Amino acid sequence: MGRRSRKRGGASTAAPAASRAPGRPHAAPRTARAPMAEAPKAPWAPVPLVELCALVAIVLIVLGFLSDGPRRRALLACGIALASLAGLEIAIREHFAGFRSHSALLAAAAAVLVAVPLFFLTGLPQIALLAVGVAVYTLAFVGLRRAFQAKTGGLGFRA
Repeated sequence: MGRRSRKRGGASTAAPAASRAPGRPHAAPRTARAPMAEAPKAPWAPVPLVELCALVAIVLIVLGFLSDGPRRRALLACGIALASLAGLEIAIREHFAGFRSHSALLAAAAAVLVAVPLFFLTGLPQIALLAVGVAVYTLAFVGLRRAFQAKTGGLGFRA
């Protein structure tokens, strides 16, 4: 079904966005789709720092795949870490600005941030590490979801 056939029906029953008052409790909630115009700007807005980090990460990963020897692992690890940090920065900024919910991604990052040092610094069995990771993920997810809902006025997610 194309866009035209959906528009041909009778008059729309939804109230126009301009007539809704955002502060009123009985007003309809904001849409689940976040427009790009609302995307949060970075504190270093004119400088494309995250994009440059992603570019350097791609170059490091490609060099890691093309190289041979002891540098290969270091190049791949640094490229993947830099790409992960660039993506994580965007996820943090969007989540806490109420633009898009990244609760699951940020909770997983928190679980990894706790579980990896425990793995290397302690002799805990894997089942205990898994239990710690699941507990941290669950607590972080609930807290991050509540923070997002508080920022967006009750929406649990926005795509």
